[in-house]
Amino acid sequence: MDIGQPDPLAARDPLIADYVLDGTVKGIPPTAKLRLADAGAQGWNLLRGDLPMPAAVLRTDIMRRNSAWMMRFVKSQGLEICPHGKTTMAPQLWNLQLADGAWGITVAHVQQLEVALRFGVKRVIMANQPIGKLAADACIAALETCDLHVLADSEAVVAGLAEAARRAPPKRPLKVLIEVGPMGGRTGARTTEQALATARAVAAAPGLVVAGVEAFEGVLSEPAAVDAFLDGLVATARAIAAESLFGTEEVLLTAGGTAFFDRIGPRFASAELGRPVTRVLRSGCYLTHDSAGYEDQYRRMRKEAALDFPDWDLQPAMEIWAAVQSRPEPKLAILTLGKRDISYDSALPVPRFWFRPGAMDAPQPLAFHSVRGLNDQHGYCVGPENTPLQVGDLVCFGIGHPCLTFDKWQVILLADADYTVTGAIRTFF
Repeated sequence: MDIGQPDPLAARDPLIADYVLDGTVKGIPPTAKLRLADAGAQGWNLLRGDLPMPAAVLRTDIMRRNSAWMMRFVKSQGLEICPHGKTTMAPQLWNLQLADGAWGITVAHVQQLEVALRFGVKRVIMANQPIGKLAADACIAALETCDLHVLADSEAVVAGLAEAARRAPPKRPLKVLIEVGPMGGRTGARTTEQALATARAVAAAPGLVVAGVEAFEGVLSEPAAVDAFLDGLVATARAIAAESLFGTEEVLLTAGGTAFFDRIGPRFASAELGRPVTRVLRSGCYLTHDSAGYEDQYRRMRKEAALDFPDWDLQPAMEIWAAVQSRPEPKLAILTLGKRDISYDSALPVPRFWFRPGAMDAPQPLAFHSVRGLNDQHGYCVGPENTPLQVGDLVCFGIGHPCLTFDKWQVILLADADYTVTGAIRTFF
């Protein structure tokens, strides 16, 4: 953040700033009653016991470094980034990404689109198929205030968008990205001919324009399969260009979850389509990173990919803290967090640090411990016979798949390296 510039994480919009924090909001002290904008002025400190457990915090020092890391990486690859807003659904975090140079914000459906519009996002990719009159009409209406791209993988989807454009002819065309998908995957045309038929339908529809080609490669599991799939995307784009179906001055090529973002730049670099090409990565989870699957993929990238990576690492910025509430068996500690508090779809939480209030100056690494299961509100942490954990100790957990932890919290506190609360963000799931 430049000195003298407004902090992008600050709660300035009244819909966020005036949100009331009290004991009915998870993670907020029971006696508190204040505006969200004033959370950073309370002097709360997690390690001092000022927050109820479980507590979710975002380490702002780490998160800012992660954001800067990705911006440096994409620029070195000739890419732009339009991060998935659905990861966080937190406009304050989108502000950080945009302030650092993100090209736009990606959403998945019309509610997320409306959040983006409400908070002034000017360039949006809706990385999903708008299905039904309501969704199609919302996309046409969004053109009044933002530059919107949507997806289509069939003539049936195009027909719905074309009907919306006939009902309310837009002042500028709705930009449609032809979506391609791998066999066995989710949405997306499976053949070049299907993609071409979709592109022809868009090109023939008043109010619509073929603006590029899109894919999501995260359903694949191996880098070689990802490379082959992305090569196929580029070939499809060439076929669309050969029929002069693109209707925008620049063609957009976009792909990218967080697991394989190292593959996008090298595969898209070869795309020559007879007009300027904007190559867009859509990874979203890099901002907080994680301690499980994305961390494993990141280590694979650093080991295998001959790319110009920044000289520092992505690190986990989201932490869920819980208290040990029971030690019923020699190797078992029961903690105050469960499925209502932390993601468990791709990996169970990872114990990272522990802290004993009143007896330790700072958290210490917690090795040789793991989570064997979760109930709604309880976590089962197992360790060696000589585990140091006692009732009242605090344990910091890393997450897997940030998306499904964010959506469990209405408010997440921002904290510095000493775990003093510096602010709060509101989510809009």
